[in-house]
Amino acid sequence: MSLLQPGPAAHPLVLRGRQAYQARDFSAALSLCGMRLKEHPDDLDALELKAVILQARGDTKGAEETMRQAIRYDPACPWALHDLTQLLHGTGNRKGAETAARQALIARPDDPQAHLQLAVILGEKDDLPAAEFHNRRALELAGAHPQLLINLALCLYNQGRLDEAEPLLLQSCRMEPQAMTMAHLSRVYEARRDMVNAWLWLDRAEQAGKKTGEDFTLLRALYLSNGDKVKDALDLLDKRGPPASMSAAAQLDRARLLDRLERHEEAWTGFIQAKARLAREMGAQYDAAHVEAEAAALKSVFTRETLERLPRATVRSGPQPIFILGFPRSGTTMIEQMLNSHPDVAAGGELPFVHEWRSLIENVLPGTEPFPQRLVHIAAADYHYVPGLMRDYYLGRAEVYGVTREARPLFTDKMPLNDAHLPLIRLAFPHAPILRMVRHPLDVTVSMLSHNLTHGHNSGYAIDSIIRHMVTMHDMTAHYDEVLDHPVLTVHYETFIADQEAVTRQVLDWCGLSFDEATLRFHENRRHAPTPSYAQVSKPLNDRSVSRWRHYERQLSPWFGQIAPVVEALGYSLYANEA
Repeated sequence: MSLLQPGPAAHPLVLRGRQAYQARDFSAALSLCGMRLKEHPDDLDALELKAVILQARGDTKGAEETMRQAIRYDPACPWALHDLTQLLHGTGNRKGAETAARQALIARPDDPQAHLQLAVILGEKDDLPAAEFHNRRALELAGAHPQLLINLALCLYNQGRLDEAEPLLLQSCRMEPQAMTMAHLSRVYEARRDMVNAWLWLDRAEQAGKKTGEDFTLLRALYLSNGDKVKDALDLLDKRGPPASMSAAAQLDRARLLDRLERHEEAWTGFIQAKARLAREMGAQYDAAHVEAEAAALKSVFTRETLERLPRATVRSGPQPIFILGFPRSGTTMIEQMLNSHPDVAAGGELPFVHEWRSLIENVLPGTEPFPQRLVHIAAADYHYVPGLMRDYYLGRAEVYGVTREARPLFTDKMPLNDAHLPLIRLAFPHAPILRMVRHPLDVTVSMLSHNLTHGHNSGYAIDSIIRHMVTMHDMTAHYDEVLDHPVLTVHYETFIADQEAVTRQVLDWCGLSFDEATLRFHENRRHAPTPSYAQVSKPLNDRSVSRWRHYERQLSPWFGQIAPVVEALGYSLYANEA
């Protein structure tokens, strides 16, 4: 807001109101503001002052209405457009904030602040290519500014585009050498596996942080841990104080270190406490009834009889997707990194396009039924085009995302739990190769519990919700396997670890690819996989994570009865003496 730099045309009542506001006399300031607005309700200076006062008094609803009133008088009012977006975003109304940001961009298409605010919101939604576009536009309009350079660099970093992120961070650091910028640079070099520069920039960040109170202990502990100096990393964290005094993220990091040091009782307690705290802080809840109702609806719609009546899209020329299905922490990043080591496969990562089909279907098809019931309208001849529309939407989004930038004939999509929409994938891409990564369900459970993941409707914050979601998803995919004619290749994590070459050849053959030796050395792939698994996939295969759950058998045993059918159906066991 521009209160401290008022324009020359401000009315005397507004000027006096600003003085009262700066003196913290909110009642007098609001009274003066009201006097002016009673005579001229369209005075934007007075409306701005009123909005500021109401926010200062904690009346966010009143402030919001005042901003909207200003926009009604002047649809291009800069302070009202910007502040409305910030207010809604700050109160957790993300949908409203996004709408306000888009309205600001329409009203002021050459306003760098409007582009920046939309970029922030899109980045939070993980629509990183769109966020990149608006970050770049903000830079074009405002010129090089340290924070704008950082925003764009982080957007590129989170897409794995390290070579593009590095010069932007270096430029920002030259303009304004901040500790956090140095830490970001360190992360870029660490992701590149250039540990000399990673440690150098971390040292600089810590030195600069002493003046500003910024602490980079967690980052140093992460580097030590990734370098297999696990005890050193734990000692470093413990020097900060008892676990209860740490942030939830630090508590989770510490628990993972305890796990690697085989201090499993302490690790388990740390996992449970850290994840419960993260759930509270993030407001993350698992609505089991909603998830199970949605799964039942999908099963009721996607029957063999219905699927036989629905049309399929044809193949469109250009790069085509390989879908990698599976639970988080089941090995999807590992198999994607292997495929990306083949010269004909680009890595798409976790693409949200399949989930976006839901809105597309609801917007295109007639009727008032919700998704997925509305999908049956595709059987009518005048809606036979919809599977092709889904295909084109997906490929168009992939192009905008830059997935097809390398012009390789195939690209991967490893969005976890795309399994729920497997029939839609088959309608849009009936000939696409599909892999399903499978790992012992209890190994997946422990791994999900030890990482901060939001996939699966926030199921990963407690054992009971992880297990319950696993059972629901298994029931759904078993149903799909019965009603869909096109098979899915199931790849067991443990089999891949035990016989890498045989499974690699099987996967490549399934995808219609010739064998390439580089796929056996995927840990040498210089691509940065922007997921929690990035460090693991940069090391040679090992079996350290196989049967990890047995260290926690006692803690997991209350859920054995619930998960046993899934374990057995996937070919695993709950008992050490069984194969």
